[in-house]
Amino acid sequence: MPSTEPLDTMVELLAGLDSNGGEDGRAFYDRFCEAMCRLTSMERAGLLLYEEARRIVVPAGSFGFATELVGGVHGTLEETPVAQRALAEDRVLVIGPGELAGQVPDRYAELPGITSLTCTPVSAGGRWLGVVFADRGGPPFELAERELHTMWTLGKTAALAASARIAATQHERTRLLAERVDLAREVHERVMQRLFGVSLVLGAETELTPGERRRCADEIQAAVADLRHALARPVAPPRPDTGATLRQELERLGSSYDGPPLEVEWDPAVAVPRELEQLSQSVLAEALRNAHKHATPSRVGVRVGAQDGTFTLEVVNDGVDGSRRGHGAGMGLRLAALDALQSGGVVDFGPGDSDRDWRVRLVVPLGADSL
Repeated sequence: MPSTEPLDTMVELLAGLDSNGGEDGRAFYDRFCEAMCRLTSMERAGLLLYEEARRIVVPAGSFGFATELVGGVHGTLEETPVAQRALAEDRVLVIGPGELAGQVPDRYAELPGITSLTCTPVSAGGRWLGVVFADRGGPPFELAERELHTMWTLGKTAALAASARIAATQHERTRLLAERVDLAREVHERVMQRLFGVSLVLGAETELTPGERRRCADEIQAAVADLRHALARPVAPPRPDTGATLRQELERLGSSYDGPPLEVEWDPAVAVPRELEQLSQSVLAEALRNAHKHATPSRVGVRVGAQDGTFTLEVVNDGVDGSRRGHGAGMGLRLAALDALQSGGVVDFGPGDSDRDWRVRLVVPLGADSL
């Protein structure tokens, strides 16, 4: 009787996609890489997925590789021909001894302990999502057709998981947009109407009685309470955990960002507070996505510094069409602005110094010991 272990493993993996109490992405993809090694003769596996927001390929999960090795891996399709072929031909490729150079980025071609390597496509519905690299820990090898098919099938399982997570993220953003509309409606109906009524009373030419003054004060206090209640609602998307600091993320983007050159200016006296790492990276990702979507920039400037007791992150891109000025801010930036409010900061965006510049800036107050 044929073994059902591959099918059982895939069912077990997909059970981890349950949105209610399921695993986070990293834990799921780590288990996926472990399953690939368990069902094949591979000893090490690493899954790389394309992130549209940052426009780079980054590690999503691994098994058998040293954590510090996997954490710094990044690249693009252009510098990884074997990944392009695997995805275009939709099949598992094996790179033999001496063939790594020119097939993977030069910075990885000479890594010790890697002679032969497999590249499994992660794609579904014509959409290229990523690849899985795997090997046997050093020795060269060849694979039978059955093992290649198992790896190909596992790649489709990873694609299904990635597609489900992308769909879930899009659904969450839609839900948050609806909540933001509800927030605006609530502020208008409860806060603005109270304040409008008070403004009419205060603008009247007649003298107010003590009772009317108390009524105005009560209405203002009630409006403030309503506003606090409305703003306590979380209406910004969860901040992505990239597994890196802002400085590491900028270094990674500097070498592998699929877009215009990044010009980074970092005040050497400034360090990003730990509690602001994910917020700053979220704002950076949204600013880059905004630049790609609403402009054709030839450069993107990123400045990190501090001024008057505040941490600042500023992203400026050129290439904005003058006819589209005022329409360059997407919903992601607006949600990031609400997210920043929860940290006591603000995100402002708008035209830059020149007619073709667009600026996104995060400003958050710092404690005395943050610099």
